[in-house]
Amino acid sequence: MTPDLAQIQPERKRAAVELSRAGVTFGQAGARVQALQPTDLRIDEGEFLALVGPSGCGKSTILKLVSGLTRPSEGAVIVGGREVAAKALRIGMAFQNPTLLPWLTIEKNVMLPLKIVRPFRHDFARKKRGEYRDRVHAALADVGLQGFANHYPWQLSGGMLQRANLCRALIHDPSLLLLDEPFGALDQFTREELWGTMQDLWIKRRPTVILVTHDLKEAGFLGTRICVMSARPGRIIDDSPVTFPRPRSIEMTFQPEFTALNQRLRERIISARQEVTA
Repeated sequence: MTPDLAQIQPERKRAAVELSRAGVTFGQAGARVQALQPTDLRIDEGEFLALVGPSGCGKSTILKLVSGLTRPSEGAVIVGGREVAAKALRIGMAFQNPTLLPWLTIEKNVMLPLKIVRPFRHDFARKKRGEYRDRVHAALADVGLQGFANHYPWQLSGGMLQRANLCRALIHDPSLLLLDEPFGALDQFTREELWGTMQDLWIKRRPTVILVTHDLKEAGFLGTRICVMSARPGRIIDDSPVTFPRPRSIEMTFQPEFTALNQRLRERIISARQEVTA
């Protein structure tokens, strides 16, 4: 008897995010600027997608579309099975600047999403000194900040602030994590250390992640998949899986296979730039 192909083929994961011919144009009439060409993109649940490309190519525009901060000028954006609906999934965000509130301790900064986001906010008054406090302290311990809960942001280094920022982005167990160059302002050694921290957090929690970065090495270290975008008007010109086994190490980034991936992506970006200026 011939086997049923539907039974022997692996089941594809559900889509967390889908862009269907989604494009963004700003301005009016003669001053219109196309930030993102009509784009198709599917991100499955649990993927770690890295978006790379030159400045102004539309990487952050895609993050804004997914978060609901920007509406598409054309096409559709589906998040959690609903069109342009940030409420369909719990979303965590981390940016290049940690934006922690300076008058709150690290504990209270990290706890903020539990005060604001459903369903946690309904129990905040009752649980903030017990279960939620324990949750925050456990998260801080995961990123090496145990003992710093009662410090203020101005008492921490840049790397420590970004660790706290990641805790705040993940404290409410988001299904989708949006990262806009969260390590870009840090020195190389701190940045590489935080790559390891981010990898550990992803392995432990497995949220769907979209990372915007200019650093090809960072993309290859963290991503399960890398999409390269062209210069404005942005479009995806390369979509490649990253198959290096985990956990990944900094030593791995010096291996020939890794440097070959970085060089191929770099050449793809340079070629696309030359096409635009030609």
